[in-house]
Amino acid sequence: MTESIFTTIQALTNINSPSGHAEKAVKYVKDEVEKLGYTTHITNKGALIITVEGENNQDHKCITAHVDTLGAMVKEIKEDGRLALDLIGGFSYNAIEGEYCEIETSAGQTYTGTICLHETSVHVYRNNDNEPRNIDHMEVRLDEKVNTKADTEQLGIEVGDFISFDPRTQITSSGFIKSRHLDDKASVAMIIEFLKAVKKENLKLPHTIQFYISNNEEIGYGANASISSNIVEFIAFDMGALGDGQASDEYTVSICAKDASGPYHKALREQLVNLCKTNKIPYKVDIYPYYGSDASAALKAGADIKHGLFGAGIESSHALERTHIDSLKATQALLHAYCLAPIQS
Repeated sequence: MTESIFTTIQALTNINSPSGHAEKAVKYVKDEVEKLGYTTHITNKGALIITVEGENNQDHKCITAHVDTLGAMVKEIKEDGRLALDLIGGFSYNAIEGEYCEIETSAGQTYTGTICLHETSVHVYRNNDNEPRNIDHMEVRLDEKVNTKADTEQLGIEVGDFISFDPRTQITSSGFIKSRHLDDKASVAMIIEFLKAVKKENLKLPHTIQFYISNNEEIGYGANASISSNIVEFIAFDMGALGDGQASDEYTVSICAKDASGPYHKALREQLVNLCKTNKIPYKVDIYPYYGSDASAALKAGADIKHGLFGAGIESSHALERTHIDSLKATQALLHAYCLAPIQS
């Protein structure tokens, strides 16, 4: 499992897919699962739905993970040819200072650059560490010979072009994978691996499952539409948040009891805990204070579902993220156990 899951995660993180422009990542997943013989559907919103029939085709489950990531967009072409940027998703400018990036034009051309503080040079700007990292001071330095706004416009770069961050994916000999966008491409990779196992092991699911690969989660409305009315249980398969006061870590599966949207369904959360206990899966139950998921988005959209959330423990979320193979294994085990478990009455 180790080599396969890392390979799939790395393939996904290397595909640029900021919210609003995740088509290439959606296509990658679509192609991978169709090779396995699954039938897929692309929604009007651009999400991917993979329906796997189970013995009970009346009461369904939905498991959603998202391929869209944090990113940015060209807000302005400055007089010196550099780019002002506006953020896509919830994170801070300091999380991307010094990062390499790619700008994709509407014509499909790609240019590289670096996200810099305007006052970066310590030999010119005294006390530049006091400058705020915000929209007024952060910019993209293009790797092109540009000195004016007209020079940059000549390249075909325009306001509204998408900016993607270098994922910098690395796998260590100690079992860690560190990369941008493990949120939530690690979960998507685990779904692909599970779907491979269903075919290879000829697994029979007790209930039909709709695997919903969403493309707008980072901006709040990824999997809140095109949900079958047969769905009873809805799992957001997303990252566990780590930090001071948190129970979760990089070596277990994290089960969410509550996030900023409120508590998750008590009985479903207890079922996930019991599955971990029965199958000897290392787990932690946690509260994510500043977090929302596609499951909570579905509830807000009016879906009549029992909702839950679990995933791998991800260190430094929405920045330079990291997790360990132990957490991926535990999370994969819970995904497997949950998919093979009956819906609780």
